[in-house]
Amino acid sequence: MLRAFGCAVLTLSLLAGTVAAEKKEQPGKDSGQGDKGTKAGLLPIELARFLKDHDRNKDGFLDRDEFPEDLRYAFTRLDLDKDGKISAQELVRGNVYLQARRRASDIVFILVEMSDCDECCAGELQAIYDAVRKVDANHDGKVDADELKSARERFANARVDYILKVMDEDKDGKISRDEARGLVRENFAKLDRNKDGFIERQELLRAASEREPVPGVKPGDGKTGAERSGER
Repeated sequence: MLRAFGCAVLTLSLLAGTVAAEKKEQPGKDSGQGDKGTKAGLLPIELARFLKDHDRNKDGFLDRDEFPEDLRYAFTRLDLDKDGKISAQELVRGNVYLQARRRASDIVFILVEMSDCDECCAGELQAIYDAVRKVDANHDGKVDADELKSARERFANARVDYILKVMDEDKDGKISRDEARGLVRENFAKLDRNKDGFIERQELLRAASEREPVPGVKPGDGKTGAERSGER
């Protein structure tokens, strides 16, 4: 739960740095006939170009072999009528599946590419760099799963220690409802798992360590940050 609070801040940052381009329709010459009379010339211009560039046999459709290899994960979702090919209309309806997948690591690229204050963003990047160096416990320039797990536990403990320090006014090692503030107070009933009227350290730690699944996203789905950086 508390972990989700922290993730919300990162999510807001990503959303603030992501500019959604409005799709404009542009009429033009027919470059292929799709289903139900939908013509590629009436598609948003970037989709019309996509269809034209990859439609090798010029039949107005994209079969699986014609579809770009790095986008084939979306082929089944795009093929709404399950005929084994993607029409112009299906491209329009399934356009969302062709968009770049957002990852937490994108915040680095956002800071670098969209900075309007180099001094400020350099400071933020330095903070990220310093944090990653702490995660890399053996200093080999890589972060593995064991180092990530260990760092997560350290961060969670540090967060809980800080919450107790600022809220546990009588220093009895737990937070009463009167002492609780902000999100801790709003979520008091959920955090107080044993319903004794207090939030103890273990209850805070359990909440801080919980990992809630993101709807529609499977673990390991999509490209890694390293793969994405290699595309730039």
